[in-house]
Amino acid sequence: MRKLRQELPPWLKQRVTAEGVATVSSLMRELDLNTVCQSADCPNIGECFGVHTATFLILGGVCTRNCRFCAVPKGRPQGLDLEEPERVAQAVKKLGLKHTVITSVTRDDLADGGAGLFAACIQKIRQLNPFITIEVLVPDFGGDDAALSVVLEACPQVFNHNIETVPRLYSLVRPEANYQRSLGILRKAGEYGSSLTKSGIMLGFGETESEVLQVLNDLLANGVKAITIGQYLQPSPEHLPVIEYVHPDRYKMYEEMGYALGFLQVVSGPLVRSSYHAAKLLEVDKKLEDLDVQVKK
Repeated sequence: MRKLRQELPPWLKQRVTAEGVATVSSLMRELDLNTVCQSADCPNIGECFGVHTATFLILGGVCTRNCRFCAVPKGRPQGLDLEEPERVAQAVKKLGLKHTVITSVTRDDLADGGAGLFAACIQKIRQLNPFITIEVLVPDFGGDDAALSVVLEACPQVFNHNIETVPRLYSLVRPEANYQRSLGILRKAGEYGSSLTKSGIMLGFGETESEVLQVLNDLLANGVKAITIGQYLQPSPEHLPVIEYVHPDRYKMYEEMGYALGFLQVVSGPLVRSSYHAAKLLEVDKKLEDLDVQVKK
């Protein structure tokens, strides 16, 4: 017998704007594209689709890994769709986006983990949308430095790789991943120097405040400039249960803590996800650049 899903506290309940969802969903069907908004049951889909934006999920819709928090379908993916970057670029243009986020399923079945298709997406998007800024949210590519370099050489403005949880819980939450490997990816991306580096963590698995603080310090030590912190929500009874619905006050505390430690941007709240209000990071960076120029004058 399946366990009943827990009742959500009031701060996690949102209204979905059906009109916006229908418009963007129709375009995705027309172009045969996936979004993480739909595949991962994002709670902000009404807000984001309502203003005609979306986070594109490339490399198909089936993941080769079995992370125990994620709603994206698992299994054996189909072959690589080399026309997908062109369709993503068309969708970006039709939606009139000024900033776009590209993420993917994990494709351990591919020699480069799909890095080449990430680079192709960046190239195609810029061809059709020359003034756009691009953020990528990548898997770990199995720790393959050559694959990582393929993405970095395409020079996305923001490079995001989610750390997801605290080290103690990795074997439970994402058993096929490795905390130190993920830190290494972020460090190398920061050292490459062409992108702002970003990561994200979910709360509610049973982590402690001291463990979250340690993750924040580890990310900073490895060159990460921005962090998103949000609540884990159980997609189905087969996924990990929620140990705690973290109160909004604690998210505010982590936000203040993150800025005090030195992050350029901290987006922290129960409904925050990796690409939530993603373009604001570049706005913050531009303001700091302008301030630095003024100081130097």
